[in-house]
Amino acid sequence: MKQGWRTAGESDRHELYELSVQAVEPEIDFVDRVWGRIRGRTARSLREDFCGTFAAACEWINRRDDNVAVGVDLDEEVLDWGRKRNLTELKPDARDRLKIVRRDVRDSGVEGIETVVAMNFSYFIFKTREGLRDYFKSVHRDLSDDGIFICDAYGGSDSYTEMEEERDLDGFTYVWDQDFYDPVTNDVVNHIHFRFPDGSEMTRAFTYEWRLWSIPEIREILQEAGFRNVTIWWEGTDDETDEGDGEFEPTERGEACPGWIAYFTAEK
Repeated sequence: MKQGWRTAGESDRHELYELSVQAVEPEIDFVDRVWGRIRGRTARSLREDFCGTFAAACEWINRRDDNVAVGVDLDEEVLDWGRKRNLTELKPDARDRLKIVRRDVRDSGVEGIETVVAMNFSYFIFKTREGLRDYFKSVHRDLSDDGIFICDAYGGSDSYTEMEEERDLDGFTYVWDQDFYDPVTNDVVNHIHFRFPDGSEMTRAFTYEWRLWSIPEIREILQEAGFRNVTIWWEGTDDETDEGDGEFEPTERGEACPGWIAYFTAEK
């Protein structure tokens, strides 16, 4: 039996999620870059929708001493984990600049925010155009007059395939399981599993029942919700690895990749 410093029984699924899925530093780098390019300044306020453990909001708070953030999510269990693990890591003055709200993101009660972010495809939970448009309308309503909404999307030929993809990390293996796809509705069911060197496994640590939205659909619905200057940011390719290089630039054309991730910016 292989030995490792992590096992399923001793691991925490939220910690593993932060280690394997979230990349809050480059995400907040991107927010700053977008604001510098579009508005010629940095933003001060950020709302993280579907925030979970609100790691991105914490990263935002730590960037500048006058930054303020709000995290919004309906799941009390994950919010409580974030309060115990992430909130306590902030300095007292930083904690005062972060507000956590347990509410539906469509009715957060948080208005006048310069930036709203919805990352890791979380808004794919809305499966109808009407439902997604209602969410986008609520974001448009809550933004400041010069506010910017930022979200991401994924796709590519592999995204329509029922398959598993593994990625080895420090002490565990992250498994993205595309368990179900319906080509009539574009409904998908995806799971995240975590596997460990001793052979143990945390099966279905997270499950997502989404609609796989396309770039044209998302752009059209953002525009229907009142946003202007909707921009798609496409990831560049590393010449040596032929993989994504983490650098995103505005584009009107993409590549027919097996898998891709793109950002949207939508201006109020």
